[in-house]
Amino acid sequence: MSAGLWTAFETAAATGGALCARGGDPERWIAEEWAASGLSIDTRTLEPGEMFVALIDARDGHDYVNSAFERGASAALVARAPENAPDGAPLLIVSDTLEGLRDLARAARLRNFGKRIAVTGSVGKTSTKEMLRAAFSAFGRVHASDKSFNNHWGVPLTLARMPIDSDFGIFEIGMNHAGEITPLTRLVAPHVAIVTTVAPAHLEFFGTVEKIAEAKAEIFLGVVKGGAAVLPIDNDHFSLLRRRAAEAGVARILTFGEDARADVRLLSYRGDGARAEIAASVFGETLEFALDAPGRHQAMNALAVIAAARALGVSAARAGAGLAGLGAAVGRGAQSTVRLASGAEIILIDESYNANPTSMAAAFAVLAQTKPKQGGRRIAVLGQMLELGPQGPALHAGLAQPLLAAGIDALYVAGALMDHLWEKTPPALRAGKAADARALAPTILQALKDGDIVMVKGSNGSKVSEIVAAIKAAGAN
Repeated sequence: MSAGLWTAFETAAATGGALCARGGDPERWIAEEWAASGLSIDTRTLEPGEMFVALIDARDGHDYVNSAFERGASAALVARAPENAPDGAPLLIVSDTLEGLRDLARAARLRNFGKRIAVTGSVGKTSTKEMLRAAFSAFGRVHASDKSFNNHWGVPLTLARMPIDSDFGIFEIGMNHAGEITPLTRLVAPHVAIVTTVAPAHLEFFGTVEKIAEAKAEIFLGVVKGGAAVLPIDNDHFSLLRRRAAEAGVARILTFGEDARADVRLLSYRGDGARAEIAASVFGETLEFALDAPGRHQAMNALAVIAAARALGVSAARAGAGLAGLGAAVGRGAQSTVRLASGAEIILIDESYNANPTSMAAAFAVLAQTKPKQGGRRIAVLGQMLELGPQGPALHAGLAQPLLAAGIDALYVAGALMDHLWEKTPPALRAGKAADARALAPTILQALKDGDIVMVKGSNGSKVSEIVAAIKAAGAN
């Protein structure tokens, strides 16, 4: 983060807030000039020099203002003067801190002359964001969030953190309900909007996948005049997405996928579970590049990145080269070798961040590509897929076909919904089940042996990340 992301008077001008600081006399308030090197909404990760934003969400950030200053905050954005604010603590007082954060985001966008790319989709948002970061770093300074800050406060926080001299801003936009993407995309005002895919996620709130597609299509409402949309041509809802993009005034539509009509088309994919070699046709010209994030689904994310590069007029070849060495992220396919205290060495594939039927099938395919050492097994450890509504049981049962096709040797499941998959698998495949991830972990640890490849996947709420943590903790020091 640059040394002077925001000055006191810039934040006041952007928000219309009041600059003040408590003096020695509790009744005396004074204006004070300061500079913030960044913004933080969490005192646990706040760095000295950052301005603390006291959001009121699951917790009231005003209760942590004193902690923020103890950690070295340069100022605090607040809706009221907290009683625990130390003397001399610089405050920017606004009527609503979330709206104040949005004001800073708008100001950050208006003062920057770079290009902005927004990404949404049922699967692959974060992976695509990281690929965009890597690819566009070849062309200038890239700003993107380090985490999946894609909601009503995460998007404005990411935008408000964007340095004035950024050449590219990358923004992930998520949703759980209809109407949530619209204000976020209008805030970002992207030059390119990417939809990675549309799949049965959040069905509990939408009922049908078509309604999910309609919600994802809201991203086009913020695209600037002359901007572009990048769409998955193979998706069942491609026509709907293309139509909604055109209705939103998006004049340029680029497509990616395996269909012969795709502007950026996958020609070949060669992967071994750890690395992939990809050949693509980019508007008729062949481009070859490598990915350390395995899986055809990751190849598709990469094609979307190449299309975005073309949309912004930069070299597709250089963008593709920038993807080399980029591995899968933690919780999204990251692989690690764990040597257990017994001397057994296993490969752990961490897919614990989230899950829906589409991402489950993609993870099974990656596991199928891996080759265990002699005596080793391909093991799938699965937690529940949440927010699927009444279709949840059937969608869990439907995982049996891709699971069996992947040649999995052993299956462990956690959660009541996974019982529907368990019942559809051969008894010889069933290795263990439990009511929750924590209860399942000891069973898995006892069964691991040298050469095993263990893939752990489930919705974040299924807590299968605890199984990942347990396996790593069992590693020999």
